[in-house]
Amino acid sequence: MDSKLLKLKLDNFRNLENSILEFSNTINCIFGENGNGKTNILEAIHFLVNKKSFRKNTSFPQLISIESEKPQILFSSLIKYKENQSTYSGTFMPDKSIWHLDNSPIKRKLDIHTVFINPFDSYAFHTTPSFRRDWFDTHLSKLDKVYKSNLTKYNQSLRFRNTLLNKKPADFKNQIKAIDLQLAKYSVEILNARKKFILELKDFCQNTFKSIFDESHDLEIKMDSKFLNNSYEEILKCYEENLEKDIIIGKTRYGIHRDDYVFHFDGFNSYEYCSLGQQKMSFLSLIFAYIELFRYKLISYPLVLIDDVSGELDSKRWKNLINYLKEKNFQVFITTANKNFRDELEKIDEAKKFFVDNGSIINL
Repeated sequence: MDSKLLKLKLDNFRNLENSILEFSNTINCIFGENGNGKTNILEAIHFLVNKKSFRKNTSFPQLISIESEKPQILFSSLIKYKENQSTYSGTFMPDKSIWHLDNSPIKRKLDIHTVFINPFDSYAFHTTPSFRRDWFDTHLSKLDKVYKSNLTKYNQSLRFRNTLLNKKPADFKNQIKAIDLQLAKYSVEILNARKKFILELKDFCQNTFKSIFDESHDLEIKMDSKFLNNSYEEILKCYEENLEKDIIIGKTRYGIHRDDYVFHFDGFNSYEYCSLGQQKMSFLSLIFAYIELFRYKLISYPLVLIDDVSGELDSKRWKNLINYLKEKNFQVFITTANKNFRDELEKIDEAKKFFVDNGSIINL
């Protein structure tokens, strides 16, 4: 059963004025000029669900309104959760946060998820290998708890190995050999999960790309790994053969932590071959494919937060994207400062529409 955010009341969150927002179960459009607080609404929804911001290194002083008289941010909401309507509220303070579900204290996060789509992530995805690795690790971990556990253990072992390579304490070679046994074991399990994830995404990604963006081209995501089809013994041998060079350099040069992912657009690397618009279409197709796979795996859609993705897309793709969103059952919150894109969104009769002006939120 899909979870929905029905109402949200915020007090002292960034520049947003205290007000009650009542949302549609499907599409919610948030308009306004840049710098007025549209993204802050998405951030508040993300914080309500995840108890943290989607912006990195964001602390309490950055989140609280400069006009707040008390050092606390209040979240109050009405949600559709596990087939019931429930109240969910939180008080966020500098040193702690307190949350209640139907007036009863709750420490764990609710079984609700979000997917945030940032307008700048497409460029980062296509230009930065570490961003790609982090994107896949983060999103696969949401679907596979075993993968998340194995990845955590692998990274812990890798950090210990690098510490030994850097400091070179007594008998460090024997310690590294013991660690390599663990790394090889986790590597096989992680690789198998990644290969399965890519395979499951493949059809969703291709179909989404064609239905929203371009029927005349083919899109495929592939994994680039030196260990793609290697056995436990072959991975362990790689660590052993590279140990002396790792000792000289002081860190582990090879491993699945260096794996990468590449979009193939009609068989070509999309970063080298595609325009910025085609790259954004590819990235958005991947995200919507993930949302469909999320629904298939967990029998529930996440809340989808889309922050002004209209850049590099023409009006035809805007319309296709809007038609795609209208056909889906997930709840979406989409912002834009683009007048032409806003004109298209305003044609959606069933959507809720808001205008943000210097933190003031107006129902349209």
